[in-house]
Amino acid sequence: MSELLIARDLTRHYQVSRGFLKGHATVKALNGVSFSLAPRRTLAVVGESGCGKSTLARQLTMIESATSGELRIDGVEVAHASLATIKQMRSKVQMVFQNPYASLNPRKQISSTLDEPLKINSALSKAERLEKVKAIVAKVGLRPEHIHRYPHMFSGGQRQRIAIARAMILNPKIVVADEPVSALDVSIQAQILNLFMDLQDEFGTGYVFISHNLAVVEHVANDLLVMYLGSAVEYGDKAKIYARPLHPYTQALMSATPAIRPEDRRIKIKIQGELPSPLNPPTGCAFHKRCPYAVERCSQEVPLLRQIDGRLVACHRVEEINV
Repeated sequence: MSELLIARDLTRHYQVSRGFLKGHATVKALNGVSFSLAPRRTLAVVGESGCGKSTLARQLTMIESATSGELRIDGVEVAHASLATIKQMRSKVQMVFQNPYASLNPRKQISSTLDEPLKINSALSKAERLEKVKAIVAKVGLRPEHIHRYPHMFSGGQRQRIAIARAMILNPKIVVADEPVSALDVSIQAQILNLFMDLQDEFGTGYVFISHNLAVVEHVANDLLVMYLGSAVEYGDKAKIYARPLHPYTQALMSATPAIRPEDRRIKIKIQGELPSPLNPPTGCAFHKRCPYAVERCSQEVPLLRQIDGRLVACHRVEEINV
């Protein structure tokens, strides 16, 4: 199976001002992340706020260029591509945002919102574009007359269906979904997630699904990328990681997931301290100041991702703590 997306050592650094006469500092928001995505597969990216998930989304959607590394989308290198190449590739990657109301133009009818991507990226006639708009509206579970309404006339779940329709109308290769159900009621979340999965089966789209909700991730993902302070700490098959997380940070995340059934509940692992500042990251392993298993080596040497038990893990002591 050919890969839709391949990222190798993808890095994004920002220069920020430290204040008057203090010069600039470097924020390492994304620090050498590697992964791949195949058609009809969903890669979930998880981690606490500040770990680099949204920065990664901006790289994948070509909103920003990478500082270094390689990013190939449908076989084309885009990390350092020309503006013409990026313009050509943009229709292949679409995004669904967290807040559907903020991502829709309140002054435009839904027909105009959905017609705009076709007008920019295709040579279809007005009548052909209207037919495509009606078809995608039906696929996301809305009625034909809805296209003549404005965003404020819909519920949150309906607005997110419109946002999904806008992303899918160009039949993209990849959809990046940034917390797409976190603003919705729990009952509506299930409907939207099932819609995502149905559309993936129909169009063969690859999803990059960014979320804080590990219960949602367990439902939709095939592969899991756990990030901490801009780096990947565990990456591999979702089922294996959920069954037996190996990295101490992954174990702590999994233990915080609420579960209804007693047999699904994990022993709570409390992480001490706060997430370090990306302006002044710790030496060695970025997690060592909060890790209960850290030793002197952890503060001096950066752990590399290595193959352990069918996934990649970045931890010096992973074999010792998972005996």
